[in-house]
Amino acid sequence: MSANLASFLNPLASPVFRRSLAAAGVFLLALAGQLQAGITVFAAASTKTALDEAAASYQAGTGRNVTLSYAGSPALARQIQLGAPADLFISANPGWMDVLQHEGLIDEASRRDLLANSLVLIAHGPKAPQLDLETADLAGLLGEGRLAMALVDAVPAGIYGKAALTALGLWPDLAPKVAQTANVRAALALVASGEAPIGVVYATDARAEARVSVIAVFPADSHPPILYPAAVVADGNMTEAKAFLDYLQSQPAREIFLQHGFGVPGP
Repeated sequence: MSANLASFLNPLASPVFRRSLAAAGVFLLALAGQLQAGITVFAAASTKTALDEAAASYQAGTGRNVTLSYAGSPALARQIQLGAPADLFISANPGWMDVLQHEGLIDEASRRDLLANSLVLIAHGPKAPQLDLETADLAGLLGEGRLAMALVDAVPAGIYGKAALTALGLWPDLAPKVAQTANVRAALALVASGEAPIGVVYATDARAEARVSVIAVFPADSHPPILYPAAVVADGNMTEAKAFLDYLQSQPAREIFLQHGFGVPGP
């Protein structure tokens, strides 16, 4: 063996080099496993029907796995604060995303307003009569029944609903009659099952449930704009999460969201 070749090979046989090579191998295996495992998306409960369809389309086209976890936005945000393994967060209002951004838990550069929605009053049954929110006596209509709403001081749909009812001067009479639920889909379920005669949900929720009717639409100026910000979680699988978020803003995904009644903010 020549002296030059030996001087090149000797460092390669050293313990330090072998440990470095092993560490690199472990890193590459971990990275490959992460990419193969796909991503976990924490999403507001009101996105479920549309997002299920969009994720299925993405998986079919890319072969990448997307696991979807739905709940109220505050519950999901708190789970991320506690270190839950999420890669992407889709909130039903900017407030909870602001909290995570302030704490450095999301990639600020990835944040974007993904969807928009509107707020409606629903009743049990497919052919319930329409109401005029300006003149209707909702408290009288309820009788001994309850108005189903998501948590009015924590969950976005409940916060928007309380704001709208307050703006219309209806909240003082209705507040004692509200049945609060952990998320908006739970409020929808109460009305769909007949356990509550009427409820406040997003327009997209009403479209997803054949057992309810939209009996009134809340004026857009009676509550803050309903926007759904999305962002990559800082400690997650950022590359794959960004790829899925980009897909959610693509034309095929936008068409899915529009078909389910969501608005789609511009770029």
